Amino acid sequence: MDTNIQLTDGVILLRPPRPGDVPAVAAAVRESLAELHPWMDWATDHYDEASASRWLEFTQLAWEHASAFQFVITDAQTGEYIGNCGLDGVNEKERVCNLNYWVRTSRVKQGLASRAARLAARFAIETIGLARVEIVVAAENVASQRVAQKAGAHYEGRCPNQMVVHTDVYDAVVYSLTPAEFAQS
Repeated sequence: MDTNIQLTDGVILLRPPRPGDVPAVAAAVRESLAELHPWMDWATDHYDEASASRWLEFTQLAWEHASAFQFVITDAQTGEYIGNCGLDGVNEKERVCNLNYWVRTSRVKQGLASRAARLAARFAIETIGLARVEIVVAAENVASQRVAQKAGAHYEGRCPNQMVVHTDVYDAVVYSLTPAEFAQS
């Protein structure tokens, strides 16, 4: 898959991560630990540039194998690093994947995560050829649910004991985006 892809709506730009992003990723994770840690196992006090570098290596391999597609979210005008958005669990046979996202604390509540979610979902459907993009969120993670809703995803239900974060078990709520959501836009 072409790693020179850029997806934009004029406000944000999604692109595959590059080695030069490592310091910005590490700084944004550290800035956002209070919001990330409850929902993301990888967001720990020990997250540093070496952690970001390992993440970058993993994402590059996943792009090469078309098994996952992680993007950095940047400001379309300034290039400032805002967060990450990605597609993982790509199942070509069932034509489905999972969508994930996070935005650094200093840029939340600006609608950027929902913009990124829509761009990534459109890529999954129109470029990869998937029929369904799922967003699976811990029921207590209200902020991520709002992102899914603002992105136009359909609420499908609650799944008891679906998700483990750290050692805590949570019910999950499932949202989806399908080609119908992009037919008119």
